[in-house]
Amino acid sequence: MKTISLQRHPQSGWNWPSLLPDDPALVLYFGSASQLADGAAPVRELTARYPRAVVCGCSTAGEIWNRRVSDDSVVAALVWFDSTQVRAVAETITRNADSRAVGHRTAARLPAAGLRHVLVLSEGLSVNGTALMAGFREVLPAGVAITGGLAGDGSRFQNTFVGLGDVVQCDQVVAIGFYGPDVLVGYGSKGGWEAFGPRRRITRSEGNTLFELDGQPALPLYQRYLGERAAGLPATGLLFPLELTRDVTAGSGLVRTILAVDEVKQSLTFAGDMPQGWYARLMKADAGQLVDGLPDAGRQAAHRKSPAGSLAILVGCAGRRLVLGQRIEEELEAVMETLPADTE
Repeated sequence: MKTISLQRHPQSGWNWPSLLPDDPALVLYFGSASQLADGAAPVRELTARYPRAVVCGCSTAGEIWNRRVSDDSVVAALVWFDSTQVRAVAETITRNADSRAVGHRTAARLPAAGLRHVLVLSEGLSVNGTALMAGFREVLPAGVAITGGLAGDGSRFQNTFVGLGDVVQCDQVVAIGFYGPDVLVGYGSKGGWEAFGPRRRITRSEGNTLFELDGQPALPLYQRYLGERAAGLPATGLLFPLELTRDVTAGSGLVRTILAVDEVKQSLTFAGDMPQGWYARLMKADAGQLVDGLPDAGRQAAHRKSPAGSLAILVGCAGRRLVLGQRIEEELEAVMETLPADTE
């Protein structure tokens, strides 16, 4: 595998590489929502330059290039494979309740023969990530791993974008399938958030929408915990995700990040299921905790590395960016030190 990374600034455009012998098989891009809106000129430039490549990507809460994190730009990785084949499909998602069905439809459009791995990029404001992945799992062959994430919009929570080819939309899910016996994919995950405070029982929920905790409306209870930060919801909710456990004595559990609040219904919507009967409590972190956890994730991902070069795709919650602030590149350095030296 061979990779080359690019960056585009609004003022200077793409830093195109020298003349290449052929188009890459895959062009994977990430950019700020502002750069991917209104017809997405940066994406049109990529598809025009590399017409035979699979071009896909999404909006973010920060773009990584040359081991630096920037905003209001677009970055892209050009990827050539010796033998691996790449195919991508897109589906529209218009309602949260359709998440599972969209996962079904998207997975069904990826040919099963030879499929080794699927990278999923989804719109990030209304989807139920748990249901979406359940839909994929029910269709994909056993042993096919899934990685990916939800598109971001910084801390604005207005629009996220996902694109395939020159079509970039707010309401889209894209799945990229990797085919053939030679592709090696490693992945790892580590949090760094710490749970605190009382566990409260989820007494009313629907999918990924939380209505009641211990019989009380969820939104005002959450607002009381946040205090003066509550005025900045849903963005400030990124600083305080919830930990979910099946019972009140469990040591650790799932992490759920907030996507939206509904003042009328007094509810909160999260990125994954909020199972009724489970227990939830607040989480917090400082910059040191978040940075310390990243080397473990890098080591998990690197243990299956290809000897012929690697591409690392780092997926993180926008809340991490808010907590780390100017220290965000410490997190990047921590994980890159655990990966092969030739990793893009």
